[in-house]
Amino acid sequence: MLEFLLYSLFTVLPDFLARRYIQGKRWGKKITFFTMWYELRWGITACVLLTVMLITLIFYYHPSTVNATPFFRTVTILPEGGGRVDDVFVNNNQLVQAGDPLFSLQSSSQLAATEVARDKILEVEAKMKMAQAELAAMTGLVEKAQGSLDQLKNELRMKVELQELSSDSVSQREIQRLNNAVTSGEGALAAAKANREAVRAQIESVLPAQRETAEEAMEQAEVEVSKTTIYAGISGRVVQFALQPGDYVNPIFRPAGLLIPTDSIESGRIEVQAGFKQLAAQVIKPGTMAEISCLSKPFTVIPMVVTRVVDVIAAGQLRPTDTLVDIQERARPGTLTVSMEPLYPDGLDGVLPGTKCIANAYTYNHELIASGELEFSESLFLHMVDAVGVVHAVILRIQTLMLPVKMLVFSGHYAKPAT
Repeated sequence: MLEFLLYSLFTVLPDFLARRYIQGKRWGKKITFFTMWYELRWGITACVLLTVMLITLIFYYHPSTVNATPFFRTVTILPEGGGRVDDVFVNNNQLVQAGDPLFSLQSSSQLAATEVARDKILEVEAKMKMAQAELAAMTGLVEKAQGSLDQLKNELRMKVELQELSSDSVSQREIQRLNNAVTSGEGALAAAKANREAVRAQIESVLPAQRETAEEAMEQAEVEVSKTTIYAGISGRVVQFALQPGDYVNPIFRPAGLLIPTDSIESGRIEVQAGFKQLAAQVIKPGTMAEISCLSKPFTVIPMVVTRVVDVIAAGQLRPTDTLVDIQERARPGTLTVSMEPLYPDGLDGVLPGTKCIANAYTYNHELIASGELEFSESLFLHMVDAVGVVHAVILRIQTLMLPVKMLVFSGHYAKPAT
């Protein structure tokens, strides 16, 4: 409408003035409401063509969209395992910091497993002490057996020497008895050493392995106990949280609630996502200036800057299935997803995450024009492109003023139920 009124000053009005003062056709006689469509046909035609060209120029180089929202992510509050709630530490809609406890589950079985693992460690330690005492005893037996064997060998050597000097002094039966005793002593010494090595193996290998297994079981049991207390993974606000002691929660069928981040890029307080028409793909780039106006902060235009442009159209996403895709089912054109951040710090203060916004993006060619690399006609065209952006900025401000009126008056001033 504004574009039509603007161009009518340069087309319809001169056509009327020419017919009034040059041809002498006066309004109400030669020119009436019924004949003006013919009498002023050239001016009206030129006005319509120029208006269409201006609108096309504005909406191509300065695209707009009503599909803009500061999206936010929610984190589901889930325990790693199911169980009954033992205690609740926070309330619904409460702000929490990362690491704060939210609630705990009953942990009697986990604590019992911890006690069993602790008892096993104590049992292994007791066995270790007994084995050390037994090793000392076995070492004493080995030394005793070694001493007895050495004594028997010395006695045998003396008897043999006496027999060699005088065969009548020592009988052959005595020599045989001593030989048998030495053999028995060697067997006893070997058995004592084997028992000592078995005890040493218990101390050096078997019992340490049992202790390590018991400590691992203890650590696992303590981990299971720690899992019964659920902590906030990020800082945020707890919502849809209505747990009471005795309630049953399950990580698959019954989550405990939601956690909305408050201080990250996923909180909806740092950037805004907008979906522009695909025609804007050649115009909107990172660094493009933009403006938004949101329902939750009426009568306010917020300067923005484009930070990211997704280089794919979500409507073309394809997941392999056992059904052939019919292209006709994807006839609806998708949008170009753009992320924007406020140009000034705290620019989104007062804008609620998830609110509905309208957005304009503006082509800015000043640096290209100032470079001097363009011809005069190209520079003139880009000047015109930049200048018509003012028209779109004015339209955005009119929409900003009318948006609350539209929502409060024409929509019946109540929230429509979801269909």
